[in-house]
Amino acid sequence: METLEAIRTKRAVRQYTNQAVPEETIRMILDAGRKAQSSRNSQPWQFMVIRERQTLVRLAETGGYAAHLAEAAFAVVMVSSTNWAFDIGQSAAYLQLAAWDLGVSSCIASIWKTEQAKALLGIPADQYLEIALAFGYAAQPVPQTARPEGRHKLDDVVRWEHW
Repeated sequence: METLEAIRTKRAVRQYTNQAVPEETIRMILDAGRKAQSSRNSQPWQFMVIRERQTLVRLAETGGYAAHLAEAAFAVVMVSSTNWAFDIGQSAAYLQLAAWDLGVSSCIASIWKTEQAKALLGIPADQYLEIALAFGYAAQPVPQTARPEGRHKLDDVVRWEHW
C-alpha cells in the first residue's frame, strides 16, 4: 500500500473479530513504531504489548473512551521516559499506519487513570503513560472513504504565511 493511500483509507476501528494477530505481524508493526522520528533521536518510547484478555479488560477501565481495548486482539501501551507527547504521537502514527498496511485495524485509547494503569502493568512511577492503541481484525468491513462531514476542508485548516 502506498503511504498516501494508507493515510486516505485508515479509519479508527473499535470492534474486532476473535482472530489472533500472528506474532510476526505484531513484530512488524512494532518495528515500524520503533523507526519513528523523535526529538534529538531520543527514542523515548517503550512498547508494552498486551494480549491477555483479562488484562485488556482491566486496561479498558482506565480510560473514559477505552472500552474497545477489551475486545482487541492486542494492545500496545505507549510508555515514555519523557512527558513530551509529540514523540509518542509520531510513533503511534507509524504503528497504526503499518498495521493498516498489513490488514490490521486500530484505534487510539486515552488512559486517564494513569496510576491505575501503571499499577496494573507494573510500569515504573518515573515513566509516562497517556495512550494505548487497540489492534485487531475489523469485525465489519471498513469504509474506504471518509464521511463527507468527517474532515474539515483543506482550505479551512491551512493558513499561508500569515494568519
